[in-house]
Parts: sequence; structure tokens; C-alpha cells
Amino acid sequence: MGRALRGFETTPQISSQLIVYSLAQAFSISPLEVYEMPASLVMDMLRIHKEVKILEAEEYEKAQKQIK
Repeated sequence: MGRALRGFETTPQISSQLIVYSLAQAFSISPLEVYEMPASLVMDMLRIHKEVKILEAEEYEKAQKQIK
């Protein structure tokens, strides 16, 4: 599981579990709700979450530069 989190090759089962966990955590929903979603919605929500995290990281970097 740790190797999968670091970007190494993984099995479809582990990838699926990581997606379910990530989406459930990101949107504070039950993993069961994620399993019941259409795959296209899951992927769309993961893309949205990724973009939000990128924006957060950029804002954090800007704040860090202003402090220095």
C-alpha cells in the first residue's frame, strides 16, 4: 500500500481502495457512498479535489514567501 501511495505500480484492487479512501476523506462521506457512485462521478470529484489541493499549495507557497 505504501508503495502505491508513492507512485509505484500497484494492483487494481489497491488502486480502487486508495481512490475510495481519498474521496471519502476529501469530501467527508462514507466509503460506501463512494462505492455507490458512478465511476465517472468519482473521477470528476477526484479531479476537483486535486485542483483544490494544487490551489491550496500555491497559496501556502505565496504566504511562505511573504513571511521571509
